[in-house]
Amino acid sequence: MRQTLIPGVRSLLIGLISLSLSLPAFAVTRNAEAPTKASVQKKAAKTASKKAGKKIAKKRMKSRKASRVSRYGKSRAPVARMSAAERQRLNALASLPHRIGPTEIFQIPQAQAALYLQSRAAVVMNAETGEILYSKNPDRTMPIASITKLMTAMVVLDARLPMDEPVTISQADVDNLKHTTSRLSVGTTLPRHEMMLLALMSSENRAASALARTYPGGTAAAVAAMNRKAQELGMTHARFLDGTGLHSENSASPKDLVRLVKAARDYPEIHQYSTTPERLVQVGRGRSLQYRNTNALVKSDNWNIEVSKTGFINEAGKCLVMQARIQSTPVVIVLMDSAGRYTRIGDANRVKQWLETAFKIGSETTAANEGPF
Repeated sequence: MRQTLIPGVRSLLIGLISLSLSLPAFAVTRNAEAPTKASVQKKAAKTASKKAGKKIAKKRMKSRKASRVSRYGKSRAPVARMSAAERQRLNALASLPHRIGPTEIFQIPQAQAALYLQSRAAVVMNAETGEILYSKNPDRTMPIASITKLMTAMVVLDARLPMDEPVTISQADVDNLKHTTSRLSVGTTLPRHEMMLLALMSSENRAASALARTYPGGTAAAVAAMNRKAQELGMTHARFLDGTGLHSENSASPKDLVRLVKAARDYPEIHQYSTTPERLVQVGRGRSLQYRNTNALVKSDNWNIEVSKTGFINEAGKCLVMQARIQSTPVVIVLMDSAGRYTRIGDANRVKQWLETAFKIGSETTAANEGPF
């Protein structure tokens, strides 16, 4: 019987030993699986944190865009907080006559190539003969921005005011309409001719405002003189409300501006000041400021410019008017409502190249028709 029990006990012991050996392995397996679940939970937490962070970043970006500062330095209110009056103004701006309607383009029939300009409106005229060489929406009434300063300078010169008389910048010359900045601080005193130089060369708004303010009778009298002058010149669509051009209702048609530029060319001071490339101006004891022309073309050796003026406000876009000699021919160029920063300069160069080709072909044709004596 003892011999019979021994094999049974032996089998039982072997089974118990096998079971005890398998238990640690099972525990190790369970312990190995536990960190994997923890890492999954940790990864899920990180993902949720990233998503929350992205949402916060988007909210911050929207907030920054809403409070972005405009080109004039004035903070723009979020669209949701925009007043009814501001929405009405923007809607009116979008429906201005100069920005809608069919485009009207004309160019001289003898041109060998078409002229494509990006400015919304333009006129190119032979200043000697009065012949319109090219036009694009020439009769549309448009805001003219700082082109206004040409008229301001003309009425001041017509009044024969002393050009050496000191003129002082006052608080009344500070721009509270568009909130533009100026390096001419209140209290700065310069001779009238220096103020006119800065107004025409660098489009200095405070200088132009001071010129109108010191006109006999003040700014109101100067603006009235500007409107009378426009009528005398035949500028049928022109209207002036200030001497700087910051007011968006200062307006005229491109054809009107051709007359303005031609008249401005008859003033030696405007010819000199508007085409000066740069000037170092003494604005105080031992203090000077460097000013440059807003039209970079006046420094180019490829251009012979006799009158120049740039302009810009949001309502008008980028503007440029000039009288220049191209192939010895005086040409008036008016470019209105350009969108890009360099569009008006590019358009001016395109006009010049187009005219140089046209004038060259015209002279060759004339010589061939005349023949020998």
